[in-house]
Amino acid sequence: MSATINRTQLFRASCLSLLVTSLSFGIRAGILDQLGSHFQLDTAQLALITSTAFWGFPIAVVIGGMIVDAIGMKRLLVIAFLLHLLGIILTIFAQGFWTLYISTLFIGLANGTVEASCNPLVTTLYPESKATKLNHFHLWFPGGIFIGTIIVLLFNKMALGWQIQVGVMLIPTLIYGYLFSKLDFPVTERVSSGVSTAGMYKAVASPLFIFMFICMCGTAVTELYTEQWVPVLLKNIGNPILIVTATSGIMVIGRGLAKPVLGQFAPQTVLLMSTIIAAVGLYLLQSSTGNAFVDAIVFGIGVCFFWPTMLGFVNQNLPKTGALGLNLMGGAGMFSVSVYTIYMGKHYDTLVKQANGDTSFAGHQVLYITSFIPIVLIVAFAGLVVYMRAKNKTKPLQQVVV
Repeated sequence: MSATINRTQLFRASCLSLLVTSLSFGIRAGILDQLGSHFQLDTAQLALITSTAFWGFPIAVVIGGMIVDAIGMKRLLVIAFLLHLLGIILTIFAQGFWTLYISTLFIGLANGTVEASCNPLVTTLYPESKATKLNHFHLWFPGGIFIGTIIVLLFNKMALGWQIQVGVMLIPTLIYGYLFSKLDFPVTERVSSGVSTAGMYKAVASPLFIFMFICMCGTAVTELYTEQWVPVLLKNIGNPILIVTATSGIMVIGRGLAKPVLGQFAPQTVLLMSTIIAAVGLYLLQSSTGNAFVDAIVFGIGVCFFWPTMLGFVNQNLPKTGALGLNLMGGAGMFSVSVYTIYMGKHYDTLVKQANGDTSFAGHQVLYITSFIPIVLIVAFAGLVVYMRAKNKTKPLQQVVV
């Protein structure tokens, strides 16, 4: 790596850009009810607005994955900065459904562009510890959600409006934009290793990649849909925003401990164990009738390794997929959350009507349906563990990169 490349500063700036991405999730999760009341929006309309961030993300991350090798990671991050700036400002001055919809789309596009740039940047900067550094990078996602929910709780107590809460995101946005403008970037790992574009596309068509691509849809819905919608689905249980805070806090701790965990267990084993715990956590949440704080901690332990370990597994075992592979995985995850959010938003409103306005019943039913997703994933990842064990027996021993 060139002497002019400061990987520590690049990594820190990457974490800050992801912090903006996650703040948008945490703060939006905390103000959904306020937006619904302020603009007189029902749950289906709120679902359409929030889903925009989830389908804007895959559009940006897939397109970014296709062009990042050609235009470079720095140019993509300039685009992310401008989209974040525009989306935040438009949200602050929103006038109703359509302005919220468009501003949320801009933020979703920005979030996807950040990951399209920073995931390959992290694996390029730290080829000797990809899975670990991806977990360290992605701890800033639950970290930002944790900070965002704290901001919502604190600002609500201070009677500060949702516009000010959203405006807080401008501070880290301006800082990461400035930092990236001053730093030199390496070329992507695929470019530096000489893998051809044709070889990259052949790699993403492999059965193992397709399997992980499908599983990513399930892990993303389990993690992100639940975190985003718990304040609405369990709004009759104490202060539901504390559930999001507890889940995010435990995820930060878990991802921070990624190195010893991944040093002890293979990524596919971590995914299997995580899915079992996530299924238990979701079952506890959907059946909770009182304080769900402990349930949220169990759920957080389950989902904390999902996203970065899925990416790390693909990049370690299918390195020729390069930036495109990483970004197709991210796109699959966010697109599935978008579709699921739209469907469940409508289903939630239908359940409320059927239950004569009982939102508690509807919220628990939605979580009950969602709890079947990690149960299916348990079977899938158990099969992956068996497959990888058989595969590793047929090739020479080599050092595992964590």
